[in-house]
Amino acid sequence: MYGHGAPPPTPSSGSVITQRVLYTAAGVLCCGMLAAVPLFRVAVLRGRVLDWIAAWASIPFAIACMAVIGSLPESDWRTDVALAALLLLGACAGAYYLTVDIRLPRRQGVYGGPVPPSPHATTVHAHGGPVPYGYPQPAAPYRPTAVSQPQPPHTPHPGSVPAAPVPPTPCRPSP
Repeated sequence: MYGHGAPPPTPSSGSVITQRVLYTAAGVLCCGMLAAVPLFRVAVLRGRVLDWIAAWASIPFAIACMAVIGSLPESDWRTDVALAALLLLGACAGAYYLTVDIRLPRRQGVYGGPVPPSPHATTVHAHGGPVPYGYPQPAAPYRPTAVSQPQPPHTPHPGSVPAAPVPPTPCRPSP
């Protein structure tokens, strides 16, 4: 999308803060029902197996807590425990996301250091040929050398005989 060998632009601090607030708010303000959203974001950022397991495990856990809350009477102590577990899941998922997201850019990640030039970015053009579109290309450090290769002799196949020309036949005009 950004050309060969060019790293993507770094996000501004405003967009990073907005993303952090929205991902954390998804888990906390929805009473833990959307706690999988920040956990999936962590799993995508880090790509570790345990992060993916935590993200996928949070979905049935939230559904089970909601089932307990919906099926038991409001005065039952188990509904209080299920609601507390759901709220704790949302808070822990948000805190885990913030911890990982704040620590992640400090490490040397995929785009942490200088990007080496891509082998697809450099193009060699024939000397004296047409100038390519875009920025001017640097001159080649070596002279082009002509390599001559001998051509194989042309020998016709013994079975091939040229076809004899067929004389044209006159056609009659139709009435």
